[in-house]
This record gives sequence, C-alpha cells and structure tokens, in this order.
Amino acid sequence: MKPARKICKAILAMLLLCVVIFVSSRAFAQAEGISWSVKDLSDRQGIQTANIFTSEKVLKEKPGEKPQTLSWETGSGKSYLIPALEIPAFLLLLNGYDRLAYPNDMENGKKVYDTNLSTFWDHVVHGPWGVDQDAFSMNQFAHPYQGSMYQGFARSAGLNYWESLLYTNVGSFLWETGGETTNPSINDQIASGIGGSFFGEALFRMASLVLEGGCKKPGILRELGAAILSPPTGINRFAFGERFKPVFPSHNPATFWRLRFGVSQNKDMTDQESSDTIKQNEATADFSMAYGLPGKPGYTYTRPFDYFHFEFTSVSTSDNPFTDVMIRGLLLGKKYEAGNAYRGIWGLYGGYDYISPHIFRVSSTSVSLGTTFQWWPSKAVALQGSALGGLGYAAAGNVTQVGDRDYHYGVAPQGLLALRLILGDRAMFDLTGRAYYLTGVGGDDPGGMENIDRMNMGFTYRIFGRHALGIQYIASLRDAHYPDRADSHQTMGTVSLVYTFLGEAGFGAVEWRGADSL
Repeated sequence: MKPARKICKAILAMLLLCVVIFVSSRAFAQAEGISWSVKDLSDRQGIQTANIFTSEKVLKEKPGEKPQTLSWETGSGKSYLIPALEIPAFLLLLNGYDRLAYPNDMENGKKVYDTNLSTFWDHVVHGPWGVDQDAFSMNQFAHPYQGSMYQGFARSAGLNYWESLLYTNVGSFLWETGGETTNPSINDQIASGIGGSFFGEALFRMASLVLEGGCKKPGILRELGAAILSPPTGINRFAFGERFKPVFPSHNPATFWRLRFGVSQNKDMTDQESSDTIKQNEATADFSMAYGLPGKPGYTYTRPFDYFHFEFTSVSTSDNPFTDVMIRGLLLGKKYEAGNAYRGIWGLYGGYDYISPHIFRVSSTSVSLGTTFQWWPSKAVALQGSALGGLGYAAAGNVTQVGDRDYHYGVAPQGLLALRLILGDRAMFDLTGRAYYLTGVGGDDPGGMENIDRMNMGFTYRIFGRHALGIQYIASLRDAHYPDRADSHQTMGTVSLVYTFLGEAGFGAVEWRGADSL
C-alpha cells in the first residue's frame, strides 16, 4: 500500500476511534450512580491519594456525588482520571483497528500489531530502543497527529499544558511498548510525545478560539468546527454533560489568519529522476494562523502557547497530499518594548515542522530561543517578524532513494527568520526562511549530514472586504553527504497564484499607539 493511502487511512481511523470513545465516554458518564470527580488540593472532600507527578491530591469516584463544573482559573473540576482512561482506550482501539486493517504486516518474522502482555512487558524491561523503518509520512506526520490526540484528551479534561505534556509522553510510551511488536523507537517517542504535544496544543487553542467566538454560548456549527480541529475536545465537551463545557479562556489574543486556494507550478527541479514523475501543475490549499501577536494592550504570556504560529498546506497529489505542517509556540517567555513603536516577546519556543516538497523532505521536533516582534516604522506601515535558533531531532531524505528507509535521523541545529511587511489595509509582503543542518548524532548514519534550506516569498493584495489575491514562490534546497553513497544536490521551485480569505483582523497589524501617534 502506498504511504499516502496508508497515512490517510490512519488519520481517518483515529477520527473514527474518537467517535467510538465519545459513545463509550457518554455511556460511562451517564452510568447510574457513578460520577467521576477529580479535584485540586484545596478541596478536602472525598478519598485522597497522592499524585507523585503533580503533588496534588486526586479524589476517587463517589456514588451519587455531582461532579464539579470545570473552572480554568482555579482548576476545580478538572480530571486526572478521565484522560488516564481515554488514552489507553484510544490505544487499544487503534491497535484493534490495525490488526483488522493490516493483518499481514510483518517485521522481523512477527505480525506488527499482534501484541500481548508478554510483548508489552518485554519492551518495557528489555527494549531495545532504536530507530524504526516506517515510512516518512507515518513517522513524521501520523505519529505526531496521534500524539495530538493524547494532548487533546488531557487538555480538554482541564489539565494545564505541562500536565498534558506528561500524559502525551506516557501515551506515546504505551504505544511504543504495547501498540506494536516491533522494538520501541526513540524517534517515535520524540515525534508523538513532544511533537504531538506541540501539535495538539495548537489544535486545542484554535478549537477553543472557535468556541469563544461571538462571546455567546457556542452553537452547533462552532461546536462542530471545534470538534473537527480537536476531536478529543469535542468528545469531552459532549460526553460529560456540563462538566467540561466551560471554554478555555484565550484572554482575547491579537490574531492573524488566512485561508488560501490556488494553483501552483513546480519548476526549477535539479533531480531529473523525480521530476519525470512529478505533476507540474497542482491545486493547492493552505491555512495559517498567528495567535497572540505582541503589542495587544493587557495581553500576557504566562501560559505555554499564549503565542503560536500554525501553518498547514495540502496539494492535489495522490502520493503526497500533505506537504507542510509547521508549528512554533512560546513555551516560556516575556514581553518587552522599545519606545512607542516596537513591541515584542522573547523566550523558549517549541517547534514541530513537516515539510515534503515532492523530491525530498524534512521534519523536526525542536526547542529554540528567539523573539517575535512588531515595529511601526511609519503611521500606516508595520513590520512583524520572528527570529529563532535552536536544536531539533530531525528526519530528512530523498524520496527516490532505494533502501529499507528513504530518510535519516539525527540531531539538527536549525534556524528561522520570518518577516511580514504590512502596508496599511491594502497589501502585504511576506518572507520566511528556514534552515536545517542534520548531523549524524543520534541517528543511524553517524558519518552523514544534510543541509536543507527553504525560502517562502509572497505578496498579497486586498481587493475588497476580506478577499485578496496573491502570488508566492517557494524555493527548496537539499545538500546531502554520506560516506557510502554519492553526494546529492537537489533544488525545487514552486510558483503559486492564490485567492486569499482573510480573518477579521485583516493583515493582522496590532495597534497600541495613542491617538497622538497616528
């Protein structure tokens, strides 16, 4: 089966399993005489047990007790127990689906999904942990998306980001040791446990923003939109009555988002073997959102992902429908300012990137130091940008390479520079550059290296209202050196013409200046 078909089936299967968990959770929540109530340290009712990870006291179920409604400010009504049941249930259902869908998948003489308590315990005790051979899209896209489910189950049950990060990594560990008979892999633990946490937090924040819209009780369309973005959020909101109905407070961030549809032409390819099979013209769709842009008066950055940037791109190619997913979010940081025209934030960012421009691909889960800012050089012109540098665990490779796995892992220093020049409410230039230097450290090719650069340049012109037209050019470059094969140099350029639908904030310039400065 082609990797693209398998990844699409995997994503659909996870969404279907969320529906099954919703039905089970709904029945569980409505079971006669039982209600689950997990409260924080300040509540003295019920039977208390120590939680060694959070230093809080967890209350067990009590017959006839009405569960508290979740309070995001105080933490009352949140549940450590519910996601601790939902995540293993999701994993058991996913393993069961894989047994039925892929009964003949074999590795090392064993059926991949024919797991039991014996294989689970053997992996826990003996491992050995290594780097697996799964397809790039499965390891670097499907597994992080799977990890986003764990994050969503925990977050929508009221847990904070750091608590949910723990649940996400435990969920990843359980799948690595009990979901497959193959040896547990370090790369999957990082991709789903950490990358999945970044992925899931961005989806949870966007789903909550959809629910918050209009400052009224969410209607069916907003509930549906939030559930599509973050299925676990939809499950817990519907399955447990009013308990998890309170919407996560966004604190009214400054945002910019756009949805684009267009046509693209692939050109300037130096890889002749790949260029013969790649469609020259494609339809394309992409969505991007900046959340928590600096400069909004009164907005603070006290919680992880109070600022984040999310991008997703899909093309009309059956063998490569998901080309880009790029996420970066502020984990720990502070805001700063310089004069009346400049506002910014700086600190530690978490990042997840998945980039697959047909002839080669790169994906990374990273942490970086950096800054995001906005500067008003004149009354009507604003410059927004981000500059980050850090370290990731990355995968990169050539799609035409022959072998058990067509990509390589390693520790990767990386950097990003993103700029948007906003010309009033009429036009915008944007420029984003990314660089990845994949070393052999921590991978299976210690003598090799890859250098990958990607540049995105675009211009958008607003025609009327929230409707705009634009053009963009993406240049991708890969240089690879390995001791057991010839050096590789690949380039690719893509030109796109797009229709753009803008968010309510237009091009997203944040205004904090007083009337005397305008």
